[in-house]
Amino acid sequence: FPFPYTPYLIQERFMAALYGALEAGRVGIFESPTGTGKSLSLICGALSWLRDFEEKKRQEEARLLALEESGQEGKKQPASAEPGHPDSTDTAGEPDWITAFVQKKEERDMVDRLKEEQIRRKKREDRLEKIRHNVQLKYAAKRKRSEEDETKRLLQLSKEVLSEGAGMDVLEQLDHNEEELILAEYESDEEKKVVSGLEEDDDDLEEEHVTKIYYCSRTHSQLSQFVREVQKSPFGKDTRLVSLGSRQNLCVNEEVRRLGALQLINDRCMEMQKNKHEKKTDEENEGKKRRVSRTVCPFYSYEQMQFLRDEVLVEVKDIEQLVTLGRETKACPYYGSRYAIPAAQLVVLPYQMLLHEPTRSAAGIKLKDQVVIIDEAHNLIDTITCIHSAEVTGSQLCCAHSQLLQYMERYRKRLKAKNLMYIKQILYLLERFVAMLGGNVNQNPNCQAVSQTGTVLKSINDFLFQSQIDNINLFKVQRYCEKSLISRKLFGFVERYGGPAAAVKTNKENQKLAGLQNFLLTLQKGSDKEGDPPVEAENDQLRTASPLMQIEGFLSALTNANQDGRVILNRQGTVGQSSLKFLLLNPAVHFAKVVEECRAVIIAGGTMQPVADFREQLLSCAGVDPARVVEFSCGHVIPPENILPIILCSGPSNQQLEFTYQTRDLPQMMDETGRILCNLCNVVPGGVVCFLPSYEYEKQVYVHWEKTGLLARLATKKKIFQEPKKANQVEQVLVEYAKCIKRCSQAGGQMTGALLLSVVGGKMSEGINFSDDLGRCVIMVGMPYPNIKSPELQEKMTWLDKTMPRAAGQAPSRVLIENLCMKAVNQSIGRAIRHQKDFASILLLDHRYARPAIFNKLPQWIRERTQVKPAFGSAFAELRKVRTFILHTA
Repeated sequence: FPFPYTPYLIQERFMAALYGALEAGRVGIFESPTGTGKSLSLICGALSWLRDFEEKKRQEEARLLALEESGQEGKKQPASAEPGHPDSTDTAGEPDWITAFVQKKEERDMVDRLKEEQIRRKKREDRLEKIRHNVQLKYAAKRKRSEEDETKRLLQLSKEVLSEGAGMDVLEQLDHNEEELILAEYESDEEKKVVSGLEEDDDDLEEEHVTKIYYCSRTHSQLSQFVREVQKSPFGKDTRLVSLGSRQNLCVNEEVRRLGALQLINDRCMEMQKNKHEKKTDEENEGKKRRVSRTVCPFYSYEQMQFLRDEVLVEVKDIEQLVTLGRETKACPYYGSRYAIPAAQLVVLPYQMLLHEPTRSAAGIKLKDQVVIIDEAHNLIDTITCIHSAEVTGSQLCCAHSQLLQYMERYRKRLKAKNLMYIKQILYLLERFVAMLGGNVNQNPNCQAVSQTGTVLKSINDFLFQSQIDNINLFKVQRYCEKSLISRKLFGFVERYGGPAAAVKTNKENQKLAGLQNFLLTLQKGSDKEGDPPVEAENDQLRTASPLMQIEGFLSALTNANQDGRVILNRQGTVGQSSLKFLLLNPAVHFAKVVEECRAVIIAGGTMQPVADFREQLLSCAGVDPARVVEFSCGHVIPPENILPIILCSGPSNQQLEFTYQTRDLPQMMDETGRILCNLCNVVPGGVVCFLPSYEYEKQVYVHWEKTGLLARLATKKKIFQEPKKANQVEQVLVEYAKCIKRCSQAGGQMTGALLLSVVGGKMSEGINFSDDLGRCVIMVGMPYPNIKSPELQEKMTWLDKTMPRAAGQAPSRVLIENLCMKAVNQSIGRAIRHQKDFASILLLDHRYARPAIFNKLPQWIRERTQVKPAFGSAFAELRKVRTFILHTA
C-alpha cells in the first residue's frame, strides 16, 4: 500500500483487512484506537482498492473491445462449423442460432455501452486536464464574469431611473415583498401530467456515477481533518474528491447566510430557485398581468457552477477552500459540489446527509454498488435514532395554529381552493395535537394547566386513532408542505406582521449548530429549564420564528411504520410546556437501505466495543446475512508499559467502592473519592481528568468537598476546573486548563498542574484530546449507567426484549444498559492516549468493573494491560512507579 511514511504494523494489517472487505463486498466493523493513524489507513487502504478496481475494469473493457475487433475479422470465414446438425436445439428448446444471436446481441450492446462510457470518460479527463494546465482559461472565465456583472449593474440603474419617472401604476397590487408571501397554485401528484422532464434541460445532469467511496463522519471539523489527510497522502494529487456540507456551511449569498438558522437558509434558497424556474415561464407569459420581480440567487448560475465543479475535481479541496473558490468564481458551492458527485472518486460528507434518505436523494447521492465508510461510528445507532426522531411543544403547536389562521384570513381571496384545503387540514391536525396534550388551541398555551400530568407512550396507529386524524393522508400533507414551501411563506408573513421581528435576529450564537438537528437542538434547550428566566424568554420568541417547520418534521416522522416507533405524550404543568415527541425504536429500517444498495459498508471508530450492539440492533435487524459481516480490531501502537489501567475496588480507608444511585450520595463515598483524588494529585504530574456520571453529581460532590475543606487541600497541588454546561464555554475552559499545566511544569513550584472535573457523555468526553501532559491520569468515578427511569429508554428496552433473541442467558434490555454504560466509559478513557509516545494511567473506581461481563467490554488494548487492585495501597504503589518513570524520562 502506498503510504506517506513507514506505516505501523497494525496499519498494514488494517489496510489489508479493509482491502479484503471491500473486494468481497462485506459489511465491516473496524476498530482502531485513536492515535494509531486510522484516517490514513482508511484513505490508503480504500483508495488502493479503488485504483485496482478501476484498473481491472479498464482491462476488462479493453479485452471486450479487442474481442469485438477480432470478431469483425472472424465473420469473413463461413460459419458452417457443424454441418451435420443444421438446427440442433438446446435445453431451453430454442434453436442454437437464436441463443447465439441473443448472446451476440447482448455482447454487442455491452460493447456499445463501453464505447460510449469510454468516450464520456475521455471527454471528462480531457476537460479536467485542460483546466489543470490552462491558467488562461481561468482568467478568461473570470474576466467574462466581471464584465457581465458590470452590464447587469448598469441595466439595473437605468431601470430604476425609468421606473421613478413613470410613477408605477398602483393596482390593488400588494407591494412586491408581500406578493412573495402568497402560496403559488398547487397541483398534487395525481393531477400533474408528465411535464417534469422540462426542468432539467441538460443532459450533463444525467452523468453516469463512477464507482466511488462515500466517507462520512460526524462533524465538519472531522471531515476537514480527513480531507487534509488525503491531501498529505500519496493519493492527494490524483484523487477526485468532493466535500459536501449543509447550506449553512456552504452558502456564499450573504443575505441568505444572515438568516442564521439552517431551516430558514434552506427554505430561502429553495424559494430563490423556484423563482428562477418561474422567471423563465413568466417571461413567456409577458402578456398576462405582469408578475412581480422575484429575487433569484446570483450565485445559482449553471455555467459558473459547471466551472466550479471542474475546479473541485481537479484538486482536492476542503469546505473552507470550496467556499473561498465559490466567492471568487461567483458560483454556488452547495450546488456546484453536487454536480461533481457523479465523476468523483471520494465523496466526503456529514452523517446526516448519508443516513437520512430524503436528504440523500435531494443531494443526488446514489448508493447502488458504491462503497460507504462511516467513521467515528461508535454512536451510529443513537445518531440514526436522533436524525429520525422529532419533538414539538404545546406552545409551538398553538403558535403555528394562530399564525396559519391569520395567514389564511389575510390572503383568503388570493388563495386557490387546493391551498385552502391543505391549510385547513394542517389547522385541524394542529388542533387535534393540542387536544391530545389536554388543551384548547384557541387559548394561551401558557395559561392552560394540564389536568393529568405525566408521560404516556403510544404506538403510531393508536396515536393517530385517538387524535382522530387517521382519516387524513399524512403523506400528502407532508408533500404539500415540502412543495408549497408553506412554512417559509408563513415565516415571511410573521416577520412582516407578527410582534418582535427583532427576536429572529438575536441569538446568532445559538444558531451556529450545524446539521439536520440544528432546529431540534434549539428546542431541547428548553428542556433543561434551570437557566435564568430572562434568557429563556428571549429564546422563546426565537423558537417561534417558524414553529411550522418544526411540526413538519414531526408529521414526517408519523409516516414511519407502526412497529418501528412510538409517540411520547409528555404532559407537564401547562399545555405550553407539554410536548409530543416521536421516538424511533428501530434504527435498522433506515440503515437497511444503505446496506442493501451498497457494494460494501465499513463502520469504523476508535472504540467500537461492545460490538454486539451493531451486529444485533443494526445489522441483523436490517437483514444482513451474518456471514457478510467481518470484524477487525487492532491493538495500540504504544509500548505496553506506557499505559497503566487499574480497577480499584476500595479506597484508602478500605471503603468498598460501589457507586450505585443509592450509595453514591452517601457522605462517606464522596469523602473516599476525595481522598483518592488527593493522593493521586500528590504523585501525578501535569493534568488529571476526572469523569463523573452526571452534571448533578459533579455539582453535589463539589459542594460537599467545599464544605469538608477537601477542595482547599486539592487546590494546593492542582488548580481545579469544572466542565461548563454551555457548549460555547468549553473551548475557553480547555485553553485555561492547558495554560495552567504548561505554566506549572515550567515554574516547578508546589502546584504541579490542574484537575479537570468532567462529565461522562458531556462535551469533554468525546472528540477532545487530552494528549501528553493534558491527561497523565484519567479517573472514572462509578459506572455511568443511563437513567433507567426515562420513559424513552424503558420503551426501547421493552421493544428489544420483544424483538431480539436472548444472548447468553441475558435479556437484551439488560445488555443494552450495560453496553450504553461501557460505550460511554470507553469513549472517555480513550481520550488519554493520543499517539505513539504518549503515556498515562487510567483508574476505574468501582469494584463492579472487575466482573467478567463488564471487564470484557473494555477495549482490547486496555483490557490486556489492566490490573485489578482490591486495596488502595498496592494501586498507589503502582502509580508511584509511573511517577518515577515519568521523572526519569523527563
